[in-house]
Amino acid sequence: MLASPPELLVEAIQQRLESVRERIENACARVGRRPEELTLVAVTKAFPLEVVQAAVAAGLTDFGENRVQELITKSEAVPGEVLGGAIRWHLIGPLQRNKAKEAARCADSFHALDSLRLAETLNRRAELANRIVPCMVQVNVSGEATKSGVAPENLPELLDGLGAFDSLNITGLMTLAAPARSDAELETVVRPQFRRLRELAEANDAGHSSSQLRHLSMGMSGDFEVAIEEGATHIRLGSVLFGARGR
Repeated sequence: MLASPPELLVEAIQQRLESVRERIENACARVGRRPEELTLVAVTKAFPLEVVQAAVAAGLTDFGENRVQELITKSEAVPGEVLGGAIRWHLIGPLQRNKAKEAARCADSFHALDSLRLAETLNRRAELANRIVPCMVQVNVSGEATKSGVAPENLPELLDGLGAFDSLNITGLMTLAAPARSDAELETVVRPQFRRLRELAEANDAGHSSSQLRHLSMGMSGDFEVAIEEGATHIRLGSVLFGARGR
């Protein structure tokens, strides 16, 4: 049996979460949205298991991991819905095809699908696991070579191809915006990229039988309020909830 998380750690996360929820409410109010439309994915990458336990005790229900190995370790200790638990684990980082078996076993959803080759492998693994994996397609709206994701102009072709995979449910799009070095760049650089993802979802939603692009996974600790204003349904927050990472 897992030990209870330290009370002071739970309280610290609760305080940060209260502040984040107030910021979410304010961002929603500015554009006439409801906070209930948002899923807050708490990103526990590089944080120890006790942080996950404390975050659950603080009231968080959705968690994100970038790497499959960390997802395996943490989801086996604190199971998500697919493993019979009460929370949800989101795999939000790139996935190598040789790790698709574990992703299909442990991840309640996958945010970074970006190729037909990966989709074929993940679909086969999902079939063997007797489940349908909710997926979002990662789009590289910033055009940065260091970021994964399909190019915006290639998105329609990818969505067409994904219709062949019955064990993948394409629910939306995901992106990482370019980093903003100032409040001005949040407006001139980041906001247009989030808006582009929303427009891509709107343009491609009706025309592809493989998908209903209801979800937009965009926004992290430094830009989530802008993402909410531009239509995000899933925001991925780490440091604003848990502080600086150990690595």
